[in-house]
Amino acid sequence: MKIRRSIKDPRGESLLFRRRAAAAFVLILLGLCLLLVRFAYLQVAHHEEFVTRSQNNRVKPRAIPPARGLIYDRNGVLLADNVPAFRLEVVPEQVKDMPALLEQLGHVVPLDQDDLDAFHKQLRQSRRFESVPLKLRLTEDEIDRFAVNRWRFPGVDVVPYLTRRYPLGAMFAHVVGYVGRIDADDVDRLDPVRYKGTSHVGRSGIERSYEDMLHGTPGYELLEVNADGRTQRVLETHAPKPGKNLYLSIDVRLQKAAEEAFAGRPGAAVAIDPRNGQVLAMVSVPTFDPNLFVNGISQADYSALTNDPEKPLYNRALRGVYPPGSTVKPLVGLAGLESGLRTPQDTVVSTGVFYIPGQARGYRDDQRGGVGRVDLAGAIEQSVNTYFYKLALDMGIDKLSAYMAEFGFGKPTGIDLIGESAGVLPSREWKAANSRQPWYPGETVIAGIGQGFWAVTPLQLGHAIATFAGHGIPYAPRLVMATRDGVNAPLQPLANPPSGPSVIRKPADWDAVNLGMERVMYGERGTGRTLVADFPYRLAGKSGTAERYSRTTNAYDDRSNLAYLASRNRAWFEVYAPADNPQIAVAVLLESGAWGASSAGPIARQILDAWLASHGGVIPDAERLPVSNAAPASAPAEVPNDEPVEDIPAQATSSGDTP
Repeated sequence: MKIRRSIKDPRGESLLFRRRAAAAFVLILLGLCLLLVRFAYLQVAHHEEFVTRSQNNRVKPRAIPPARGLIYDRNGVLLADNVPAFRLEVVPEQVKDMPALLEQLGHVVPLDQDDLDAFHKQLRQSRRFESVPLKLRLTEDEIDRFAVNRWRFPGVDVVPYLTRRYPLGAMFAHVVGYVGRIDADDVDRLDPVRYKGTSHVGRSGIERSYEDMLHGTPGYELLEVNADGRTQRVLETHAPKPGKNLYLSIDVRLQKAAEEAFAGRPGAAVAIDPRNGQVLAMVSVPTFDPNLFVNGISQADYSALTNDPEKPLYNRALRGVYPPGSTVKPLVGLAGLESGLRTPQDTVVSTGVFYIPGQARGYRDDQRGGVGRVDLAGAIEQSVNTYFYKLALDMGIDKLSAYMAEFGFGKPTGIDLIGESAGVLPSREWKAANSRQPWYPGETVIAGIGQGFWAVTPLQLGHAIATFAGHGIPYAPRLVMATRDGVNAPLQPLANPPSGPSVIRKPADWDAVNLGMERVMYGERGTGRTLVADFPYRLAGKSGTAERYSRTTNAYDDRSNLAYLASRNRAWFEVYAPADNPQIAVAVLLESGAWGASSAGPIARQILDAWLASHGGVIPDAERLPVSNAAPASAPAEVPNDEPVEDIPAQATSSGDTP
């Protein structure tokens, strides 16, 4: 009989189970230990990091750009304002297919090529989590259409903002300037923290020169968002600090009168208070609408401006350079008095042609046959070239240029605007540096009448005549005369002390030149005598007719052909009032004018009429605009000028004025 053997091994199975149970326990314990370690890593070691990440999924910070400071004229007229608007913004990281989104969005909100180009340009220079403006200044209809279709466009939202507006448009385009959208170059130079959320920056004029004051300090708000990134509520707000409000010395009434007086003819005018350097009017014609640039000018509009032969974007008052012609003759005469080479009683015989001793070439007077014997006052009154030919030759170019430099010629005036031209003051050093040629006596002769290498800006000439009118005390021209932090804050005047002592060392010399400039306006042969009618205060001035080309024929002798003369001449006029107590100095340039007095003079007179009207027809004797003794505000950095000087004849034969 066979013995049956059992297949079951209870003891072995029990041992196997215990081993498996022990292994499972160890594995579970190890897993729990790993979980504890991971938990400790997440909740202890990196607690702050992951809390922040969690919060960022729920709470999003959003920069609040500051309100840009406002700009006013001296009487509180608003020149630059902020108005509410809405723009379309895109957060790139929330968009899966950007081309498809833009195509679909374009069917809801019209997007032109300029919008798309600006968007793509800024998209390349922004981080993916930062919102990028797509379209500015949405209309109400566009906002409504987007609101209905908002669910279709994740990462796209309508954002309110303040945009710049210039209520007076073109009238202050060259002074106030304009703002424009921030581009790639701006990103590299601007403070990323301070300009967080800001879409615009000053491009020209006061907007650019005083960008630091106008911009302000940004704030921020914490937003609770849902899974789609849509704002649910605002958790916390830190308000931004607005920029400073600026008050200009410009008077809107004078500015308007000056611009209208040009009647669209290219030119520039500057009016300055000689007592403190404050600029009362500064006009460049033609001009343009700065509002076109705020939210991105269209290619068509920009092409129209840049291709315009009259160059409306060109600031002639600040950057235009022209031969000053006879307007510098009073200062040349003053140089002769101050140097001791002349007295007011010394005379010169004008025969119609002046010859340098030993040379056969003649330099013509404006009047054929000359005017006979004249002293300083008579020479200024009749604009006698011969008097100043001889004086310049006797003085020499070195003394002449050194004295003219004291009136600010050949260098920027220091006005608080970026981009000012330095002009050209004829000198031996300047010619050697620019042409490597020696200086010739004939060049000294024509420098005495404001021709040749001379090149001045209307601002420079306005500054020079204001310095003279102020008895030689120089003030840097100033546009911003005060600032204000907010509506209720007190007005803070900006100091503009004299830049040095008087450049006129003998008061009698001022009196002698002033007499000649008064005779320009009131003398029997004065070129400006037709401009003084009905003006209640005595004026002093000087006309100037700067030739753009050298004379090659006697066509200039035909003074009836005004169109021909206007095509070849720059017309200048400078004047200050009242002559015995100057409170305003005006310099006017007309790019195409037959004669200084008859062409540019009426423009100066209209400015004076507006100035007189702004005082109610009465000028208080003791009136003085406020000037603070506080420390001056930081001036904007000067920008090197690399613009070529235009229309400067290498050699001209004469310069004069006719009634």
